[in-house]
Amino acid sequence: MIRDCVDFLRRLIRTPSPPGEEGAAAHLVVEEMRRLGFDSVRTDEAGNVVGVIRGQARRPSLMLNTHLDHVDPGDPEAWPFPPYSGELDGDRVWGRGAVDIKGPLAAQVYAAGTLAAEGPRPPGDLYVTAVVQEEVGGLGAAHLVAGLRTDLVVVGEPSRNTLRRGHRGRAEIEVCFTGRSAHASVPHLAVNPLETAAAFVGRLDGIPRGEHGDLGVSTLVPTLIRTDQSSSNVIPSRVWLILDWRSVPGEDPETMRRHLELLGEEVRIEGGGVEVRVREVELRTYTGMVRRVPAAHPPFLVSAEDPAVRAAERILGEALGRSEPAGIWRFATDGGHFARAGLRVLGFGPGDERLAHTVEESIAVAELEEAVAAYRALALAHWDEA
Repeated sequence: MIRDCVDFLRRLIRTPSPPGEEGAAAHLVVEEMRRLGFDSVRTDEAGNVVGVIRGQARRPSLMLNTHLDHVDPGDPEAWPFPPYSGELDGDRVWGRGAVDIKGPLAAQVYAAGTLAAEGPRPPGDLYVTAVVQEEVGGLGAAHLVAGLRTDLVVVGEPSRNTLRRGHRGRAEIEVCFTGRSAHASVPHLAVNPLETAAAFVGRLDGIPRGEHGDLGVSTLVPTLIRTDQSSSNVIPSRVWLILDWRSVPGEDPETMRRHLELLGEEVRIEGGGVEVRVREVELRTYTGMVRRVPAAHPPFLVSAEDPAVRAAERILGEALGRSEPAGIWRFATDGGHFARAGLRVLGFGPGDERLAHTVEESIAVAELEEAVAAYRALALAHWDEA
């Protein structure tokens, strides 16, 4: 079984699926689910894959969730192996998506597939979903949860096969600084928006930050900057700055926007202006669906004392032979979208999250095998007792 799972993972890695181009990977997942004997397999309007294994009775349902898309591989020459090779080197599979997120996806599909082929049937209905465009805002998850609700969701982002119970949120905030352009030889004729931008960045540490006992302090950092000029001897009239905001529960984008607007008013130079907005992006899925969505993932957190957390810790401890308390992800996932819709969400996935989005992205075969066993155990649990 694990050899087939590894082969499936390698085929997934060899099938590039950046956001908006996940169609070939979705087809691969659909065909594998059908081959493994899932009771039903479909893709929805957004292109999300939904596989179902019917349970023995009307017991609580479980969703195992991952996504289909991945980030850009960058310079292929920087990789130890070509990023889309799916190279099996010793006990590790290499390539873009090995950790985030095709390794966890393969493990979820095969964990459910073994139940379909060999039994036993899960107590309640088991859904395995692979959604589109997680890396660019979560359109797929937001669309999926509008029509599919389960009693528990296990998000399969990499966690080194340990349980997760929450994470901070993420939003992209765009600040536009305006001024008056002029030749660089006569700066006295210009209103240089870069001066306002520099003063603005220098005072970001003074913006109020939320704090949470489990998730820590929210962070706000500048990540990208661009101007309306391509000539180095021209003072621009517009500068755009992107801020990455990692939020904790209780913070909201509108309050953050107002704080940043006040700072902009304090630092702007005469004749210049500052506009702040939470970015929205227009996304088109491979099926042709077009939606304008905020560039944001909400935070979520489940209490360490929640019965589902305690039950999952026990189930995973028995399946894996080790006892570890649930932790927190440092990055955002689609779990925030599911939690915001009122679903109970946990996280568990194979792979070292520190390798995600890097040229060292690879996953151990032993970790995949362990994850298949863990997902099987979670699928066979009686969650109405949690």
